[in-house]
Amino acid sequence: MERSQPGPAGAPSSRRPPRVLVADDEERLRNVVTRILGERGIYADTAADGRRAVAMAVTGSYDLVILDLLMPGRDGFSALREIMQRIPDQAILVLSCLTDPESKMTTLGLGADDYVPKPFHVGELVARVQARLRAAARPGTAMLTCGRLTLDVLHQHADSGAGPVPLSARECQLLWELMHRPGDIVAKDELLARVWGSTPGLVSNVLDVYIRRLRSRLGEDVIVTVRGEGYRVGTR
Repeated sequence: MERSQPGPAGAPSSRRPPRVLVADDEERLRNVVTRILGERGIYADTAADGRRAVAMAVTGSYDLVILDLLMPGRDGFSALREIMQRIPDQAILVLSCLTDPESKMTTLGLGADDYVPKPFHVGELVARVQARLRAAARPGTAMLTCGRLTLDVLHQHADSGAGPVPLSARECQLLWELMHRPGDIVAKDELLARVWGSTPGLVSNVLDVYIRRLRSRLGEDVIVTVRGEGYRVGTR
């Protein structure tokens, strides 16, 4: 087990610094993540395999677990499932090279709070970690609600008031990307990258097709187009 260095001198000592567990079989990645978190006053322990990750998570009282899916000894899916069974309110951020929508939806349905694909941008990872740590109370992540729209990630269906509508894995992921940031405008390039793994700047109308499909099934006002910026989920 490794621990990152304490945060900058002069940091407030009146409350315990956040504690994070980084579970990944890549030593270089563990070192990078613990270093960048330590620079921000966030303590991090590490685990190199799934069995160790579960053992540490259930005894360590961590504010957040950062979990890889492909690890020796025990894969991240089963590790996530056991952690959530034993600590239902544990906040978990999945950090994985698996970018297919089925893997993302499976982990979110099991209870993970967020999913960041590898390779990741340091700034984005830090922002997402800090967002999870800021959450005063962790809501049930298998069900998201925004205005009159609800999304059941576990069963992959959405309801805008007229009854549940079954979704494909990619439709579900696209809606989740919009709904877990209610009111925020999400850029088209970001949605293409996170849902389809597309290179930023790639010209593609696949996103427009999926947006139209969701609107036709859930209501035209469910997803709002912000011209020149991207999309957001309607809050009414």
